[in-house]
Amino acid sequence: MNWSDEGIVLSARKHGESAAIVTLLTRLNGRHSGLVHGGAGSRARGIYQTGNLVSADWRARLSEHLGTLTCELLRPHAAGLLNERLPLMALISAAALIERLLPEREPHPETFDRFCAQIESLGDGPDWIARYVHWEFDLLTDLGYGLDLSECAATGMTDDLIYVSPRTGCAVSASAGEPYRDKLLKLPDFLVGSASTTSDEEIQQGLRLTGHFLGRCAKDADTGDLPVARAQFVDRLRRGATISGKS
Repeated sequence: MNWSDEGIVLSARKHGESAAIVTLLTRLNGRHSGLVHGGAGSRARGIYQTGNLVSADWRARLSEHLGTLTCELLRPHAAGLLNERLPLMALISAAALIERLLPEREPHPETFDRFCAQIESLGDGPDWIARYVHWEFDLLTDLGYGLDLSECAATGMTDDLIYVSPRTGCAVSASAGEPYRDKLLKLPDFLVGSASTTSDEEIQQGLRLTGHFLGRCAKDADTGDLPVARAQFVDRLRRGATISGKS
């Protein structure tokens, strides 16, 4: 069994003396792991950094085996973010979410393309964090947990949508949601395309919204809690990192 594909490095964990178990998100073969001989050595370490784009060849005697990977570096995304703390934390958060939540060896080419675009945009412009929240929103759709923000679930109204039901994932208007406001999640304007600027508070609202449903996805898939890397990224934002991504 073998395949060749493009992949984004999600993680690399040392195995034995010098090998590493590397997990990729590939375009055609989904989330896929393999053993890289020498992958933990100093010469190869720079290739297997989270976020790097590689060309990968995977081989195994049987499809259910771990198999071996050999990779060549195509784009060293990680190196470009080493001095950008907040964008780097966002990258590690996104990669950890994919590794935790995406089914193994199941093709998700749209997820791959969106992840590539997300990596390219990290730290780019004042609204890059809002784009990160949109990326988590799209990931929920890929995982089958897409939110319905098109109209109010109670009245069918399409305007003044400011809440989301934590149970159904449907939007709720201000008037319909007022009696239950303490039990509903806030829906920031930028997630429904009606905001020209995005405040820190709205970013936090967006992350609470996506985090709630990502956590439900993790629970349903029996993969445990959300990754620590995401909590660290959200906490960093909460502790005062600016929207521009400067530490």
